[in-house]
Amino acid sequence: MSKSVLGKAVALLNAYEPGDESLSLAELHRRTGIPKTTLHRLLGELGEWKVLERTRQGYRLGMRMFEWGQLVSVQRSLCDAAAPFLACLSEATHATVNLAVPEGPDVVYIQKINALDQPRKPPRVGGRLPMHCTALGKAILAHDLPDRLDALVSRGLVGQTPRSVRDLVALRAEIERVRACGFAEEREEAVVGVACVAAPVRNASGAVVGAISVAGHPARIDAGRVWPTLRATALGLSRTVGRRGPGW
Repeated sequence: MSKSVLGKAVALLNAYEPGDESLSLAELHRRTGIPKTTLHRLLGELGEWKVLERTRQGYRLGMRMFEWGQLVSVQRSLCDAAAPFLACLSEATHATVNLAVPEGPDVVYIQKINALDQPRKPPRVGGRLPMHCTALGKAILAHDLPDRLDALVSRGLVGQTPRSVRDLVALRAEIERVRACGFAEEREEAVVGVACVAAPVRNASGAVVGAISVAGHPARIDAGRVWPTLRATALGLSRTVGRRGPGW
């Protein structure tokens, strides 16, 4: 852990995990290892900046964190461009739709429309999953630079469910299949009870900047049925992204 004040502040904010509302001083100390006296001082300063807020149970992430998140330019622009496409895809398929971007060996979910008649399942917006466990990640891996797959392999293929791909040979074969047919799919490899079909989104230069997926109960998600609509959506969004210039 960094010994700088900034390093400790970042470690403190990184202590929050999906599902956390408020964390006590003792729990933050346990997760970060920062001395309680230093931790108390940091919490006070971050509170003054509205980065954290004091509650009866402890401390929670503040509104300033949300405001900063909205300023992340590429993701915000991609979300804005994707919104009408995802809405149409949701209406056409009556399924949950997702938009995710690559972040190291993971995909980070930046937009999600939940199907009204299906239970909400993770991940949430802002959540992340290993690329090799998701259709979104496979769609990106199949059309991105080989370095990304190499980095993923070097970290190790850690599974999310019993169905997750853990073998490099099997993963490479799956990536080749995605390249051949154009879409990626996974059935309960990331979340039990969820199947997905995904397609990549490209920028003006043809580089993959993210992926969109249709998700739902395995019995309701048929790749052959949803692929034409998903493909048209991905192509339309890619054209829109491409018109916004090479900075994407």
